[in-house]
Amino acid sequence: MSLDSDTSSQGGDHRNFRQITRDRLLFEMLRSTRKNSKSTWKVLIMDKFTVKIMSYACKMADITEEGVSLVEDLYKRRQPLPSLDAIYFIQPTKENIVMFLSDMSGRSPLYKKAYVFFSSPVHKELVAQIKKDSSVLPRIGALSEMNLEYFAIDSQGFTTDHERALEELFSENAEGSHKYNACLNTMATRISTVFASMREFPRVHYRVAKTINASTMTTLRDLVPTKLAAGVWNCLAKYKTTIPEFPQTETCELLIVDRSIDQIAPIIHEWTYDAMCHDLLCLDGNKYVHEVPSKNGSTTEKKEVLLEDHDPVWLELRHAHIADASERLHDKMTNFVSKNKAAQLHQARNGGEVSTRDLQKMVQALPQYSDQIDKLSLHVEIAGKLNNIIREQCLRDVGQLEQDLVFGDAGTKELINFLRTQLGVSRENKLRLLMIYAALNPEKFESDKDSFVASCLLLPPFQIMLAGLSADDMIAVNNMRCLCGPDTKKSSGGGFTLKFDVHKKKQAHRKERTGEESAWALSRFYPVLEELIEKLSKGELPKDEYNCMNDPSPSFHGLPTSSSVRTSPAHSMRSRRTGGTWARPRGSDDGYSSDSVLKHASSDFKKLGQRIFVFVIGGATRSELCAAHKLSSKLKREVILGSSSLDDPPQFITKLKLMSVEEELTLDDLQI
Repeated sequence: MSLDSDTSSQGGDHRNFRQITRDRLLFEMLRSTRKNSKSTWKVLIMDKFTVKIMSYACKMADITEEGVSLVEDLYKRRQPLPSLDAIYFIQPTKENIVMFLSDMSGRSPLYKKAYVFFSSPVHKELVAQIKKDSSVLPRIGALSEMNLEYFAIDSQGFTTDHERALEELFSENAEGSHKYNACLNTMATRISTVFASMREFPRVHYRVAKTINASTMTTLRDLVPTKLAAGVWNCLAKYKTTIPEFPQTETCELLIVDRSIDQIAPIIHEWTYDAMCHDLLCLDGNKYVHEVPSKNGSTTEKKEVLLEDHDPVWLELRHAHIADASERLHDKMTNFVSKNKAAQLHQARNGGEVSTRDLQKMVQALPQYSDQIDKLSLHVEIAGKLNNIIREQCLRDVGQLEQDLVFGDAGTKELINFLRTQLGVSRENKLRLLMIYAALNPEKFESDKDSFVASCLLLPPFQIMLAGLSADDMIAVNNMRCLCGPDTKKSSGGGFTLKFDVHKKKQAHRKERTGEESAWALSRFYPVLEELIEKLSKGELPKDEYNCMNDPSPSFHGLPTSSSVRTSPAHSMRSRRTGGTWARPRGSDDGYSSDSVLKHASSDFKKLGQRIFVFVIGGATRSELCAAHKLSSKLKREVILGSSSLDDPPQFITKLKLMSVEEELTLDDLQI
C-alpha cells in the first residue's frame, strides 16, 4: 500500500488525527480509483463495521465529491449496475469474501469492475480464494490493504469498537474463555492500523502485572495490558516489512493501560459541558433532539442536531466547566442582541429582555443571522436544561462529597451522614457514591458475590447506604473488584469481612494538583491518566510499574528535554470557590464567532513535537479525552487517546453489571 506523499514520519505531518484518517479514506482509497477507471460515478459498498469507520471520519458530501453516486450495504439485496464500477471497503472476513465473489463472478456480475480495499491485513487463504475464480480476476481493478480499522471519534481520539471488553477481559469468567484471546487479538490489529494510518512507529510502554510475590498467581485479567502490548508489537513488526515507507525507527510513544489505573474517573460526576451533556441528557451518541419554531412560526417541530466539531460554539465550550459555559453563552447572547437591530427594536417595544424563542422567530427572515442564532439558542437551551437537572438532583452537593471522598476530606462518617440527611438523592447518584467508596476502600468489600448483599444488609451503617439499591446495583459495586490486581489484604477465611470504623483517619487517594488553581467549584478532580501522560512525556514513568517492549533506537528523540516540557504554572487571579454558587469569570468574546477557540483548534501542528498515543483497555472517559486536548497544548505534543470504547457513567455501570451475566445479552438489556 502507499501513503500520501506529503506525510513524513518525524512530526512533519501537520494534520490532526481525524484529518489524516479522513484524507486516507477520501484520497488514498476513493480518489485512487479514478486513474484506471472509465466510470465517472461509482458505487461504494461497505459492511456494517466499515460503514461506521467511514461515518466517523467523513460526511456524505465528502464521499459524493470523490465520485461516489451510491452507497450500498454488502449484505443487502442490491440492484445490478453493470455499467458502473464498484469500490468495496470491507473487513477481510470469509463471509465478506463470499459476498464479494457472489457479486462479481459468473456471466452477469453486479458491477463492471471492482476496486477492493480491506480494512486490515487479509489472510493468504482468502486471497487464494479470490484468485481461484477465473471470472472475477479480470474484473478486479485493485486489491489493497487500507489498514484502517478504528473509529475516529474525535480530532484526538479513537475507539476499537470493543463495547464488551470489560466483560470479555476482566470478568471472573474471562479465565480460559475463547472470547478473551479473540478480543485481544482483534484489538491489537485495530490499534496497529492507527499507526499504519499515521505512519508512526511507537515505543510501546505498558502497565505490568501487579504480582505481589512468587506465591501470588498472576491472573489473565492482570496480564491484559502485557498481552495487548505484545500483540500490537507483533503487528507493527510486520508493518515494517510489508508497508512501503513505514518508519524503521521509533517516531512516537504509545502507553497501554487498563481501566484498573483509575476506577473513579468513569463514575464520578464530571463538570465539563461535554461530560455533563452525555451524562445527564438522553443523547443518542452525539445526537441531540430539541424543539424549534416551525416555518410558519405558530407551532414547534423536533430537530436533530449533532454536537460535533463543525459547530463552533460546541468546539469552544465542550471542555469548559458547565458554569463557565453558561456564563459565556449568556454573554454571547447579550452581545448578539446588542448588535442586532431587529432584536433591539423588539426589546424597546416590549420593554424587556428578548427570549431565545423571540430571537429565533425574528431571524427567520434574516438568513445571514439564522445559523448563528440557531447554534446559540441550541446551546442556551442545553445549558439551561443541565443547570435545571443540577439543581433538581442536588448535584453540587453530591459532587462536593464525591471529590471530598477522593481527596481525603471526607470518609465513611461523612458519606453515611450525607445519605441519612439528603433523602432526595436519586438511586443512580447513591449508587455512584457507593461505587466511589468501594473503589477507594476495596478491603471493605471482600466477599463472595452470592453472599455479598445479604452480608451487607446485616450491618446498620450499610443499611443506610444500600437503601433503595437493587441486587443488580450491588453487582456493579462488587464487580469493581474485578478491575483490581492481586489483593494483599484479603482475609484468610475468604468470606465477607468488613472493618467499618467510622472514626478511622481519612486518607487522600489523589494528590491535589499544584499550580493549577481553578476558578470554578468542583474542579479539583482529574483523571490519573493525565498524570501518567505527563510522566511519559518527561520519561519518568515508574520502571517497576511500566515496561517497554522496545528499547529506543539511537535515532529516537521522543523524550523532550526538561526545558521543553516544563511550563510555568497557570496563575489564576481568582481563588477557587468551594461554596454552593458558581464563581463568575469576566472577559467574554463576541456573540458567536468563538475566534479564540477556532484559532486554538487549528493550531500550528508544525510546532508540535512527536505524538503521544495512550490506549485504555476497558473504556475511556470524556474527562480523559479532555485531558488529551489540554495536555497537547501544555506539552506541545499531540496526545491521541484510544480505547476499546468511550463510556459515560450510565454505560460504564451497565457494563459492570454485564460482567456477572451468564447468558448473551446486549448492552440495552441492562440499564442503571
